[in-house]
Parts: sequence; structure tokens; C-alpha cells
Amino acid sequence: MEELLEILNDIQPGVDFEHEDHLIDDHLLDSLSIISLVAELEDTFDVTIPAVEIIPANFNSANAMLEMVQRLQED
Repeated sequence: MEELLEILNDIQPGVDFEHEDHLIDDHLLDSLSIISLVAELEDTFDVTIPAVEIIPANFNSANAMLEMVQRLQED
């Protein structure tokens, strides 16, 4: 989780990523942030995030992102 939080804080500083669970719904992350985030997650966690996984439910919170990454690592 620490690596993920570092990535998120680099992309969008000043957001409480540990407690926020509406990052997309509350417009705290925009489309350019998501594109950067996908690239960073793929590089850092050695996964490929297919387009079908780039949905608000997977990016609304740090926990949702971590669950997605862990699921993709298992595949």
C-alpha cells in the first residue's frame, strides 16, 4: 500500500488517499491523472491493466486500486 500511496501523492498531492473513497466520483482524479496512474501502476507492480479494468469502481479508492493490482498479479 505504501508504494501505491506514494504514486498517488506524486500524481495528485494534497488528497487524503488513505481515507477518500470517491476519488473519481468527487473529481479528485481526472482522466489525465488516471492515464498517468495506470502507467505507474503497470511499471511499479509489473501488471498490465486492460481497458476493461479502467472503470470508476477500480479507481475510486486506494483500496480498490490495490485490490485490482493484486487480482491482476494473480492472473
